[in-house]
Amino acid sequence: MDILVNLLLIIPILAAVAMLLGAPGRLTGLVVSIFGLISSVILFLGYDADAGGMQFLTKIALIPSQGITYGVGIDGLTLTMILLTWIVAVAAFAVEQPQQDRPGLYNSCLLFIAAGANAAFLTTDLFWMYAFHELALIPTFLLIGIWGWGSDRQGAAWKVTLYLGLGSLILLAGLLALYLAMPEGQRTFDIPTMQAMASQGVIDAETQQWIYLLLLIGFGILVSLFPFHTWAPTAYAAAPTPAAMLHAGVLKKFGLYGLLRVANTMLPEGAAACSDLLLTLVLGNILFVGLAAISQRQFDLTLGYSSVMHMGYLFLAVAATNAMATQGAALLMLGHGLSVAALFAICGEIRSRTGTTLYSELGGLVKAMPILTFLTGFALFASIGLPGFANFAGELLVFFGAFSHQWQATGFGLIQYTVVAGLIGVVFSAVYMLRAYKSMCFGEPAGKALVASDINPGACYAVGTLIVALLLFGFLPSLLLQNFAPAEVAVTPATGSNSVVVAKVETP
Repeated sequence: MDILVNLLLIIPILAAVAMLLGAPGRLTGLVVSIFGLISSVILFLGYDADAGGMQFLTKIALIPSQGITYGVGIDGLTLTMILLTWIVAVAAFAVEQPQQDRPGLYNSCLLFIAAGANAAFLTTDLFWMYAFHELALIPTFLLIGIWGWGSDRQGAAWKVTLYLGLGSLILLAGLLALYLAMPEGQRTFDIPTMQAMASQGVIDAETQQWIYLLLLIGFGILVSLFPFHTWAPTAYAAAPTPAAMLHAGVLKKFGLYGLLRVANTMLPEGAAACSDLLLTLVLGNILFVGLAAISQRQFDLTLGYSSVMHMGYLFLAVAATNAMATQGAALLMLGHGLSVAALFAICGEIRSRTGTTLYSELGGLVKAMPILTFLTGFALFASIGLPGFANFAGELLVFFGAFSHQWQATGFGLIQYTVVAGLIGVVFSAVYMLRAYKSMCFGEPAGKALVASDINPGACYAVGTLIVALLLFGFLPSLLLQNFAPAEVAVTPATGSNSVVVAKVETP
């Protein structure tokens, strides 16, 4: 298993390089993605849920004087993220792709997004975690600027470049500050070692606060935390369909993964101090962006704003810092990633067949595209959070975990009000998603819909696979959640000291 983890990190990156050098583009990407998915399933089945924690570890010192190592490992959160990565990657390479100039570069950029995200999730070294994310981020700019949709695709590419570049710089400053806050002579980028030192209270509360704030802003921009969210809707609307699927479905989760893996576990008192600020911004994600989603008049922008809004639920789990909310966040990241990838695949099919995503120019697609309409219903219901889908189980755990946060000590506080706002957000989701479904698929066929043909087999397979995974983890969430027990999943500051209490929990 240790060898398989290393191969899972290395092979996709080498394959992406090979595609740049002339290897068959889409076929190579699909084969590598299937390899990644099969490897993830094998690791999932081989993971010892009873033991929990990091398993299949490899650690090699690269620059000992600076504490830089080559390290990989798997725990419950990592398993969730790599499964998400490769399920979405297989679907992204399966959807129909229009003829592209420089197909080798196009497909290698897609694989670099998946490979970089996968490596960032697998590594146990903070230096490489950041580096692999940047490796995945750069192709996003190229895909939007060169092969994107619309006349303003280059403007969208520049906007996403400026926002995410700024976020990456702030994040880098926070990570370096965290590294330098460790005791001199013991500094390392190895995440488990840093967590162990942090649990001994080596970083004082005041230092934790400003480092956590840097990490929150840096990771937050990457995840479209309000008010740093405006890059996301326009970027996803302009991006090629597979790129939108991979970025919104997978790469966007890196910031949340980093907050859960690094910021909350190493800076618990900083997390507590910034909790009210984070919750205030979460209200912006849920309420303000939710209303913005309702006001949209085209499907791609509705999906873009919806994705930003649903990040509010995940930031709510980050603010809660307890075991139930963390487990819910993992399940919701999986559910959101699968459902938004399915919806962007459907959006791409509609756009390629009708030439538009405007509700006013669509309608009655059920007559011309009955299979697509059927699949759209499942994907929309999953996004809304209907019971039976992974999104519902994840949201339920997040809401219960967040509502119980400090309930016995403080009663009804800001986090409980934010949970109530989250329930209002569920209503917003139903409004804009059901309106989109009605506007596009039912009623009298519009001119664009009259000439449409139904979904192609590749996209049908891709969307169908994503929906099956949503139903599987929706009906059987314990398949994932059992891997978090008795893993160390919740970290809160110990009362009256700088030490950390690590919660051992059982699967709910």
